[in-house]
Amino acid sequence: MSLYLFFDVGNTRLKWAAVESNQNPSAQQKKLWAYSGSISSKSLQSAEHREELADYIAKTLPKPDAIGFSCVAGDEAITNLKSLFPQWSDLNWQQLKGDSTFSGMRSLYQDASKLGADRWAALIGARALSTNNTLVVNAGTATTIDLLGSNGVHYGGWILPGLGLMQESLQSKTAQLPLAVREESQQEFGTTTNEAIIGGCDAAQIGAIHYALLQAKKLNHPVERIWLDGGNAKVLLAQIKKSGLQNWPIEQTEGLVLRGVWAWLLQNL
Repeated sequence: MSLYLFFDVGNTRLKWAAVESNQNPSAQQKKLWAYSGSISSKSLQSAEHREELADYIAKTLPKPDAIGFSCVAGDEAITNLKSLFPQWSDLNWQQLKGDSTFSGMRSLYQDASKLGADRWAALIGARALSTNNTLVVNAGTATTIDLLGSNGVHYGGWILPGLGLMQESLQSKTAQLPLAVREESQQEFGTTTNEAIIGGCDAAQIGAIHYALLQAKKLNHPVERIWLDGGNAKVLLAQIKKSGLQNWPIEQTEGLVLRGVWAWLLQNL
């Protein structure tokens, strides 16, 4: 039985997962990954941390038959990533990029090479899970929102600051606003400065998703499924539900980028 190893190198987190060849990227069970983990992407900058990561993975799983990855952290991160396993030097590292081809899908991006690899991977992952008109929301350091039609066409999307960046920008670019802290007693309209900042940032994210739903309908591709992923997904989903928008066809999923790299790798073995 073959084993495949995947990496998703984001701006903040580096995630990895491994699956066996009898598994399928369309599976939706929660315990999907045979092996998985996550660390800070900055760890790749340290030779000591790279050695620790490589040693941990190599001791946790057998030698994989193939390695696939996507990276938005720059060329240096790619070089450091590919240096992890000198003992597996015969393995071919396959990189999914924004302009990588995937059967049954295409993007309307004017220059597909400029499309973030994480966005394209997430769209492929979403396609593996559903063939409906889909909105793919990745709520991480940045929040990305992309429309994928049931016909496999990516109609484009938006990039906006994530929840943390929004809050930090208000603290760093204003004279009197503090760095807000999320509290359980958050109100619909803030009655303190802290509540006003947290609520405003939440409203901006939720409003962007709502606007995307309206735009998709105008394009005659009404959204039937919203996949929500990323480090802020749990918080954002909770606020969406508190806002009375339970009728949205939204579902949190984990590892959408890794799932997309997986599906893409299977087409390129």
